[in-house]
Parts: sequence; C-alpha cells; structure tokens
Amino acid sequence: MPRIFLQWLSLVAIIWLQSINGTNSNFPAYSSQLKHLLSISQIQLNNLAFASDAGKLFGWLSGSAANYLPMWLVLILGSSLGLIGYGVQYLFLIGRVSDLSYGAIFFLAMLAGNSICWINTVCYLVIIRNFPLDSQLAIGLTGSYQGLSAKIYTDIVDVVYPCSNVERARAYLFLSSVLPLTVSVIVAPVARVINTVKTKREEVAFILILIITTVTGAFAIMGSMGSASRLLSPFTGAVGMVALLLAPLPIPLGLGLGHQIGKLAGEKIHIEETNSVSMDKKESGVTLDISDIISESPSESFELSFSYTSKKMNGDQLSESSTSGDDKISETNEIISVMEEIGVKVMLRRLNFWLYFFVYLFGVTLGLVFFNNLGQIAESRGRSASSLVSLSSSFGFFGRLIPSIVDYFVSRRKYMISRPAFVVALMVPTGAAFFLLLVKDNTALWLYISTATIGVCTGAITSISVSLTTELFGTKNFGVNHNVLVVNIPVGSFLFGYLAAIVYRKEVNAEGKCFGMECYRNTFILWGTLCLIGTFLSLILYARTRKFYNSQRSQGNRS
Repeated sequence: MPRIFLQWLSLVAIIWLQSINGTNSNFPAYSSQLKHLLSISQIQLNNLAFASDAGKLFGWLSGSAANYLPMWLVLILGSSLGLIGYGVQYLFLIGRVSDLSYGAIFFLAMLAGNSICWINTVCYLVIIRNFPLDSQLAIGLTGSYQGLSAKIYTDIVDVVYPCSNVERARAYLFLSSVLPLTVSVIVAPVARVINTVKTKREEVAFILILIITTVTGAFAIMGSMGSASRLLSPFTGAVGMVALLLAPLPIPLGLGLGHQIGKLAGEKIHIEETNSVSMDKKESGVTLDISDIISESPSESFELSFSYTSKKMNGDQLSESSTSGDDKISETNEIISVMEEIGVKVMLRRLNFWLYFFVYLFGVTLGLVFFNNLGQIAESRGRSASSLVSLSSSFGFFGRLIPSIVDYFVSRRKYMISRPAFVVALMVPTGAAFFLLLVKDNTALWLYISTATIGVCTGAITSISVSLTTELFGTKNFGVNHNVLVVNIPVGSFLFGYLAAIVYRKEVNAEGKCFGMECYRNTFILWGTLCLIGTFLSLILYARTRKFYNSQRSQGNRS
C-alpha cells in the first residue's frame, strides 16, 4: 500500500482514539450518583476524582515502554488497564463483585486514569513522527477530538438510558471500560509510525480535515445547547456524531488512489522515454548497455536519497546540547528546531521547566479540577450536570483546535509563533472566568459563560503544551518528558480539589448537600488568584524564551 495512504490513515486512527480517550471527563456526569450509591462524603468523592488523575504520576511508564515496545502493543496494554480499572468498578455497581473496599476502588480509579497516558503517548508519538512538517496542526486536529469524549459518551448514554440516573451512572462506567479497548483493537494495525519518504505538505487534505473537524465541533455545541438540543432526538445526535467521526476516512483513500494513479502515469511515461531512446540508438548503430535502459525514475531516486538521509538522522538525529544554560539553542534537524535536546534528569534542573510546570498547574490543572467538581457545582446552582459537562466538552474541543488553525495560517507566512506568548493570552481569560463565577445570576448565564471560557482556554493550552514541550526540551525524550510535566495534574487535583471539598463541607445541610453561591465562593476566589499567579509566571517564561523564538522568525524570513 502507498505510504501516503498509511500515513494519513494513521491520522484518522488517532482521531478515533482521541475521541474516546477522555474517559476521565465522564466522572462529573456520574459523580453525584456514585457518591449516593457508595454512601461516601464529599472529601472521599474528591479523593476518587484525584485517584483518576493520580494515574498520571506513573504516566512516564508509557513513555519508557514506547521506547522499547511496538506502538500497537503499547496501545493494547493501555486500553487493557482501562478495561480493568473501569470494568471492575462497573461490576461492583451492578452487584457482580462484592466486598470491594474504598482503597480498592481508589486503586482501580488510579489504574483507569493511567490508561489514558498510554493511549495519549501513542497518539502524540505517531503524529509527531508521521507529520514532522505539520506536527502542531496535526496534534491540534487530533487532540481536539479528546475534548469531545464526554459529548460522545453522553450521546450514547442518552440513547440507551435517557431517564434512569442509576442506569446512566452504570452505563458511563461500562462504556469507559469497553469502548477504548474496542477502538484500540480496531486501529492498532494502522496506528504506527510510517517511514515516510516525502515531507511535502498536503494542504488540501489538512484543509478538508479542518473543515470536517469544525463541523463536528459545531454539531457537538448545537447538541449541547438547551433549545437547539431539543430539535435533535438522542438517536439522531448519536448517529450524526458517528457519521462525522467516519467523515475523514475518504481522505487517505483519495490520497492513496491519487498516488497510485500518479505513479502508474509516471511509470508509463518513463517506459515510453526509455523505448524512444533505445530506438534512436539502434537506428544510429550504437551498442546499448543494460545500464542505459534500466535506470532509476525520479521518484525512486528521491526515495533512495531520503532513505539514506533518514537512516543517518535516526542514527544521530538529535544531538545532545550543553547543559550549561536554558538559553542554549540547537537544532535537531531541518524540520523541528528546539532550544535544547535533553533528558528528564537534565530537564528537572532547568528553571524553564519549573516555570512551565507551575504555569500548567495554575492553568490546565485548575481547569480540570473545576471540571471534576462540575457535578457538585451544577447541583449547588440547581442546574443539570450533564448539560454543563457536555458544554465544557464541546468548547474544550474548539479550544484544542484553535492553536492548529492559528499555526496553519502563521506557518504559511514562514513565521513561528511564540507558544509561551500564546499561553499568556489564554491564562488571562481563564482567571477572569473564575471571578465571573462569583456574580449572582438567577439564570446561571455566567456559569455557562465561565464554563465555556475555561473549556476553550484549558483545551487550547493542552494542545499547545505538546509542541511547547518539544520546543523547550527536544523530541528524543518527548514521551518521558511530557509525562513528567503532567505529573502536576494529580498533584493539583489533590491539593485544589481537597481544599474545595473542605469549603463545601462547611456549607452542607443535614443531608450532606449544599445549595447556593456560598458553596464554592471562597474556592473560586482562590482558583482565580492562583490563575493570575500562573499568568505572571507565563510572562516570565515568555521573556526567557523570546530569544529562541526571535531567532526562528529570523530564519523563517531569510528562507
């Protein structure tokens, strides 16, 4: 099969994987029911939310495994962890497994959370290596679908169990255990690194996928809005979402077919030219040598040349830079420029890493903690948790897509955007959204606006972080380095979530529930303040990396 077909088929496979990999985003949709069924306190429930994030503490294992195991095996191992983690919890809720302690459930939640890291590692590595010229664009396009996971799971549950809260909670756990493994088995043969022989930008293909992705996000948001969602039945919404997920599939088929047609046409022209030369030489009485007849076609010559270059790059692709300072700039190859190519031990001694770590902690991680508590926040305001979860998922989708759109138009002008500057621009509205949650509003308008804003901004920073990790610390050890960075997610989930649970407990009534603005007032003030601190730290990171990005702009202008 043509390599361009396999290359783009791997992109479609990653889209499908990412669309079902956000299983942790389902927690708010069933957290209130889980709290009731297990008869646990708010703090214990918060600890279960933390357990899912705590699985990321061991996310570096997936990065290490990817260095030694084939991608398909890493993918199956990761999805199997999710099957065990969510599956046993599901069996416990339906009464098939009894006598599970709270500690056992905590461990299962942590195991399920760790499974997400394995699938993410495969997705990121396949995209970065298969699309080196357009890694940010491809990462953003595929990663945006993870923001739709909660919406996709909700659509399926709405069709099967539209009313019963107990059955819905069980359905979320069942789907979270089975669906990732099913999709992983289906795409495992094609979700792999392809030794591409061409690095030509397929702009038309990317534009088509961008259009499909935008339509998918618009459809998801339309299904999340109260008035618009009533126009679509649950079944229609689910079928429409499946159709949009299948829509990118004809693109690799078209590219593969076009490649084959072009190859056959090129071979025909080459044979005709060879025959013409042979006839001319025979007519002139010249003796033919076999090497005159059998020669390489231009495409074969290019493939051999690129193959040699690729082997040389794989042998010494990424040079280790000096460990003398953060401002050292080096280039790994002609495609990806990085500040330095370092491993995790050296990275942990870099000031840039710790600035980046706390920016992520006070930005993305705070947003995730907000989403983990969205079920209780909605309950305290008398609103539907499912609608808010679906809203945050849909806007998170577009948030992850925004950096890709910006990167696409900027790269066409040979201009390299500063990722830290982009992060600064996103941290400001995130902090403002937390403070807007303090505004009293009987219609809950500000609750919906703030949820959408936090979804967009955290989604965008999550997408940017993949490229930012690569640019700051290199590609060679990306799998381990990025998983070390996201260790701040379980740390922040525990600290921020635990404080929120303590504040919530002080306001509960005799039934253990809290209603009104006071439930999370102090929590929102704290989160907003921390986000402002993160904004200041991101400004420092921008100042420290400005020299690197200015140098890349200068090189782009010269070329």
